[in-house]
Amino acid sequence: MAINPPIDATKTPAWVALQKHYDELQAEGISLKKWFAEDPDRVKELSFDAGDLHFDLSKNLITPETLRLFTFLADEVKLGDRIKAMYSGVHINNTEDRAVLHTALRRPVEDEGKYIVDGQDTVKDVREVLDRIYKFADEVRSGKWTGITGRKIETVVNIGIGGSDLGPVMAYEALKPYADAGISARYISNIDPNDLAEKTKGLDPETTLFIIVSKTFTTLETLTNAREARTWLLEELTANGAIADGDEAQKAEAIKKHFVAVSTNLEKVAEFGIDPNNAFGFWNWVGGRYSVDSAVGTSLAVVFGPARFEEFLHGFHEIDEYFANTPFEKNVVVLLGMLNVWYRNFFKAASHAVLPYDQYLHRFPAYLQQLTMESNGKSVRWDGTPVTTETGEIFWGEPGTNGQHAFYQLIHQGTQLIPADFIAFVNTPNPTKDGDQDVHELFLGNYLAQTKALAFGKTADEVRAEGTPEEIVPARVFTGNRPTTSIFGVALTPFSLGELIALYEHITFVEGTVWGLDSYDQWGVELGKQLAKQITPAISKDDEALAQQDASTQALIQFYRANREF
Repeated sequence: MAINPPIDATKTPAWVALQKHYDELQAEGISLKKWFAEDPDRVKELSFDAGDLHFDLSKNLITPETLRLFTFLADEVKLGDRIKAMYSGVHINNTEDRAVLHTALRRPVEDEGKYIVDGQDTVKDVREVLDRIYKFADEVRSGKWTGITGRKIETVVNIGIGGSDLGPVMAYEALKPYADAGISARYISNIDPNDLAEKTKGLDPETTLFIIVSKTFTTLETLTNAREARTWLLEELTANGAIADGDEAQKAEAIKKHFVAVSTNLEKVAEFGIDPNNAFGFWNWVGGRYSVDSAVGTSLAVVFGPARFEEFLHGFHEIDEYFANTPFEKNVVVLLGMLNVWYRNFFKAASHAVLPYDQYLHRFPAYLQQLTMESNGKSVRWDGTPVTTETGEIFWGEPGTNGQHAFYQLIHQGTQLIPADFIAFVNTPNPTKDGDQDVHELFLGNYLAQTKALAFGKTADEVRAEGTPEEIVPARVFTGNRPTTSIFGVALTPFSLGELIALYEHITFVEGTVWGLDSYDQWGVELGKQLAKQITPAISKDDEALAQQDASTQALIQFYRANREF
């Protein structure tokens, strides 16, 4: 049972006031063009800064009064108390009876001794693991740590799934300009054999290091891929003469030199052949989708170095402190969480687009899919009672300008409202010109133009004024009033990436608080796992297991058996 039962937001005076406010806006007619014309201070009143990120909320379907009601609702659902409970280690992950302390992963060393949770000095333990990771990373980067033949590691292969993959691969792609040690990374997650086959293609086994990321060291997909990677390594090393065929001692040494683990199950780690001294742990108060800044990010520390990883952590901590200490009426993190509730529950928007105008962030929307949809894709509240309104949004997106030539049509002229976050940076690590044209400025021109077009649209009269034939005027009308939030950073750095991740972590938390959700469990992923264990034997040979399946599953398995060629 929850420490405190959730407050039904829909029964609060603030929710009633928001509904009345929404109805009035609809009756008056929502018009961003009109609101901008009538309020010269609109942009100023709806712009915010957090860390080195700038936020413009002015193109959203809100007024300053809407924000006032947001803060009213935040107070009534006791968001402040919930924030304090999370930061102090109260077990707000109710169904698993766990604290939620990803914020402790990025607290500075000066905070040692200040956050004792369940008898554990959380910050001290985090810093001890970081010190071990940093020592390991320095050894790999310097060449002190070598493969079995004495050659420097050139490729790190991270094997994990879910939060043990999505965070690291997203951050690796985002920060590629900071890779400075001649080491690249690859990421294997899918149990589909094609993933491992493609990710090991072209690798030199003598210069490859595998990092197996599984807290329990029992995750089906991860351990299957780990065993396959071990087989690949030993076969390749044997084929090129690096180790002798049949020499078990050399094989054991090769595994120790080419495999490390991120896990707390040292017994299973040792059984695999990895030296337990080369296992880096994290704690049950770190959810997988909140773990990229823990030992799960070891591949990042190796590729980018400990100093850059510390900058990454500082970015997280900057937003953590801002979120916890900024009054709600000025707290853009809180306001963005409430804004998502506004669209989901009042406008009935089912999805939310995240559109980074930076190619290095091309995996960021995929990362947010797990963060947001695994956290708030729930239909019961943290006390087990049914939710009282819609929850969660489908998060999706691709980088601009690619998305402009793909799905922006639906956002501009479709029949459903899709709020969108546009993310860009003033500076690029790869400045270039096309003649006299600065290409990054051309790129940013698109970033700015899209939000303007979505907000203000184009009327039939404006289309006619361009000489458009009357019969196709309707097709060229843009209604506008399509909401966007502009997030503008100075540059995509380890620090700003940490800020962005923490931003969305806390937005997700705000929404979950309003909806009364335990945003930190994920029971929805379990049933399919259980059924897979029952079904897999039936696929190839177990007729008794096959007979226990439903008619559809049986028919699909029969199709498989009839057509399998090898």
